[in-house]
Amino acid sequence: MTNPDGVDEGKRAILRRFAALGAASPLAALSEPAAADTGESDARDAIVGYLSTTPGAHFSKIRDDLQLGTGETQHHLRRLEELGAIERYRDGDYKRFVPADRFDAFEKQTLGYLRRETPRGMLIELLLNPETTAGDLATALDVSAPTVSKYAGELEDAGLLSREDGYAVERPETVLILIVRHADSFGESARRLAQNADQFIDYHG
Repeated sequence: MTNPDGVDEGKRAILRRFAALGAASPLAALSEPAAADTGESDARDAIVGYLSTTPGAHFSKIRDDLQLGTGETQHHLRRLEELGAIERYRDGDYKRFVPADRFDAFEKQTLGYLRRETPRGMLIELLLNPETTAGDLATALDVSAPTVSKYAGELEDAGLLSREDGYAVERPETVLILIVRHADSFGESARRLAQNADQFIDYHG
């Protein structure tokens, strides 16, 4: 829906919602005064706010979820990188983005896989039940055994999974904390896990 001035109200509402988060972020201090003068501040603050709730999102997801144009998204991401507000990292074919200086290499790697449906489902199932087998995973996620094997190999290579004696999540508390903190961006299974996270965290680990 557009108003008489030709502005898409749906896009404006989305930008304002995430811009409020971005403006409240410590990174807001990095915004340029000129951005407000050129009408760019809402989009830029929206990207910062969006990445605070959806770290590890790739370029297309940021563009589509915020209803920005491709060139517009490229421009703001590049400027935010230059300002030191966000970081870009390569994850296979994807360019992913996170708030600057917040995640270590393992956490960035983990976020990339948590943004993929099947690997995320595998990690969640294994956190819920460490005794879960490859066959159990295939059944629970409604995927083939070769699909489970493929992603298990990738997760092992990435340092997120051990296959020495069955399947075991590496640094499970770190993985769990990432899921809990950003559960709303990972879907229903993550939200269910987050609701009962205190049962899985080993405070003496």
